[in-house]
Amino acid sequence: MTFQAILFDCDGVLVDSESLTCGVLRDMFEEQGWRMSLAECMQRFVGHTVRSQRALIEANTGTPLTDLWLEEFFHRRNERLAQHITAIDGIHQAVEHLHGHTQGRIAVASGADRFKVEMMLKQVGLHDFFDGRIFSGHEMPRSKPHPDVYLAAAAHLGVDPVHCLVVEDTTVGITAGVAAGSTVWAYAPEGADPAPLREAGARRVFAHMDELRLT
Repeated sequence: MTFQAILFDCDGVLVDSESLTCGVLRDMFEEQGWRMSLAECMQRFVGHTVRSQRALIEANTGTPLTDLWLEEFFHRRNERLAQHITAIDGIHQAVEHLHGHTQGRIAVASGADRFKVEMMLKQVGLHDFFDGRIFSGHEMPRSKPHPDVYLAAAAHLGVDPVHCLVVEDTTVGITAGVAAGSTVWAYAPEGADPAPLREAGARRVFAHMDELRLT
C-alpha cells in the first residue's frame, strides 16, 4: 500500500519519555504509600492518561485524585522532561525521510497534553517538522484508545485515514489507530515483547527507526 500521510504517536516513538514520566508518577505514588517498581508503573500507566486511571489510583492510595495533585504531577513531570528528555535513536533521519516522501503530510497525534508534546519536540529538535500539525488527545472528545486524535490529524491533512500510516508503541495507541481505519506499524525496541503489539492489530513491528522508511 502507498501511504499518503504518516501519523506519529509522540511518547516512546519520537521521544524517550515514558520512563521519565513514570518515574515521577511512581515517586508521587510512593509518597502516598503506594509502592511499586518503575517497570510495574510503566506496565500499568504507559499509554494511558493519569485521569483515565483515577479509580485504580484512588483504590491504591486511599486518597482522592485531586486537581492540585495533578498540577503538582504535571509540574514535576515537565521539570524532569526538560532536563532529561532525549529523542528516540534514529528518529530525526526517519522523520526527515518521511516528511520528504509525503511532501510534508506528517503529523503528531498524541494522547498527552499539548504543552508536554510541544515542549519535548522543541527540546529534541523535531518541532519544526510538525509545526501546525500537532494534535492532543486532551483536546478531543475522547482520547486513546478511541480514534478521535488520529481522525482529527488525518482530516487536517486532508487524507482518508485508510491511506494513513500510524506509528505507535503501545497497545492502547495501536487500538486507536486501528479504530481510525489506518494501517499501524509498532516500534518495539530490542528487548521489548512484540506479541501484544501484534495482537492489538499492528501490521508490522520494527526494532529501530532505520526500518521506518518508505520507497
